Amino acid sequence: MQASERLRLCPSLLKFQGRSAGCLVFLGCLLSNPFFYPNALTALKKESISAFHMFKIGVGPSSSHTLGPWRAALRFIEDLEKQETLHQVAQLQTLLYGSLAKTGKGHGTDVAVLLGLCGEDPVSFDVNEISNRVKQISDSGTLLFARQQSIPFQPANDIVFLMNESLPAHPNALTFLCTLNDGRQIAETFYSIGGGFVIKEGEGDSAGEIMDLPFPIDSGDDLLKWCTENELPISEIVARNEHAWRPEADTHDGLMRIWGVMRDCIYRGVQTPGILPGGLNVTRRAADICTGLLKGKHFSSFEEWVAAIRSGGNDFRYILDWVSCFALAVNEENASFSRVVTAPTNGAAGVIPAVLMYHTLFNDRLNDAEIIRFLLNASEIGSIFKKGATLSAAMGGCQAEIGVSSAMAASALCECLGGSARQCLQAAEIAMEHHLGMTCDPVAGLVQVPCIERNTMGAIKAITAAQLAIKSNPEHAVVSLDAVVDTMWQTALDMNGKYKETAEAGLATHIPLNETLC
Repeated sequence: MQASERLRLCPSLLKFQGRSAGCLVFLGCLLSNPFFYPNALTALKKESISAFHMFKIGVGPSSSHTLGPWRAALRFIEDLEKQETLHQVAQLQTLLYGSLAKTGKGHGTDVAVLLGLCGEDPVSFDVNEISNRVKQISDSGTLLFARQQSIPFQPANDIVFLMNESLPAHPNALTFLCTLNDGRQIAETFYSIGGGFVIKEGEGDSAGEIMDLPFPIDSGDDLLKWCTENELPISEIVARNEHAWRPEADTHDGLMRIWGVMRDCIYRGVQTPGILPGGLNVTRRAADICTGLLKGKHFSSFEEWVAAIRSGGNDFRYILDWVSCFALAVNEENASFSRVVTAPTNGAAGVIPAVLMYHTLFNDRLNDAEIIRFLLNASEIGSIFKKGATLSAAMGGCQAEIGVSSAMAASALCECLGGSARQCLQAAEIAMEHHLGMTCDPVAGLVQVPCIERNTMGAIKAITAAQLAIKSNPEHAVVSLDAVVDTMWQTALDMNGKYKETAEAGLATHIPLNETLC
């Protein structure tokens, strides 16, 4: 499709159609630098965010580049159904802009779009069938749209990677174009704003819901106020808010399902050796580390594996190695298009499971109540960062992913270790403070180097932050959580766009790919 045709169909660019050359140059400046004007789609819109908005079951390797586009395709199908035009679709095309184009191949954005257009559910689709389904579509040149009708579709031609074009509102943008049998055309644009959250153009800048919560929270100060006034820990304040969405039993079951996916992801990862897909030839390490640490101990179930780990004692280096192993296991699975939980993103999916596994195993707290307490606390810290800054590496660099996940885990662990609400917020602040400015520079656009190892670092920093907060008097803290959230957002605005999930700078340009890629 020619640029002029995209201008006609894409709502984001429509207002510039027919303007002067000077205006088009100005537009080009905006498109090349989405931070030309701050506080785009992720900015401080008040919204109600549930734990189940923060923790989403999906497919790796990226929440913003895989899960988000997948969900956007499903929303596009829903819109066509509402318009009663779904069965009239004759042709389809998807345009990927900005970061989705530049790192989309490595992040599996094209794969996600295909499966989403097929109407498949990322929560339940058999991840072992992904390669077969993609090959089937490519070989046949047809796609079973919305599970209902076959239409011609050539992925190489009908998923367009616009490397040099961005939409002003957010770096992660995609537009679905379809032609109906009667010749009419429909275009819808979506923005994947991090953590699997998706916004449709024209619907405002809030990806959450607006709920009448007993304890509305938009900042750390809000959360501390409710905890202090009601003499309740963070997890209990969050639990009472969750009851506005659903019965308590449903929250319990849902969070235990989240934990089940996290747990199973670790357990698969520590048993799966080999080379990660994508061409970098990255060797999976979690399985070898697990085998070495167990020293010949055998297991045939998760429970036996846990018992084998515990039998190894509590030596500092032993525990440190296991925390790294847990985090590596999750993100090696994530890099392999396996099933993971956004926590709050896929690229940072290993931090919270690793810290929670550490706590339940080595502090002997493997029970439902402790797991739910941890996840509720962590989810609220993540929502504060989403409301006050961003969860998108394409907007804020890796501080928005590993930094936020480490802050979430630090606060949750702090509460589980007996910390007060003030100490929890201090733990979250400490963890983020030492991730500020972290760039996102994925080698070859893959969520592997340096992403996988960064999860181990984020987990260790979270544990250290929690321990520091427990041993500290939060009344003496110089920096508040809200101050560090604001600082993170300003840092994101100031950061050069090359370091925001484009693979155009940093490690991504200093690794000799011709020597490492297949």
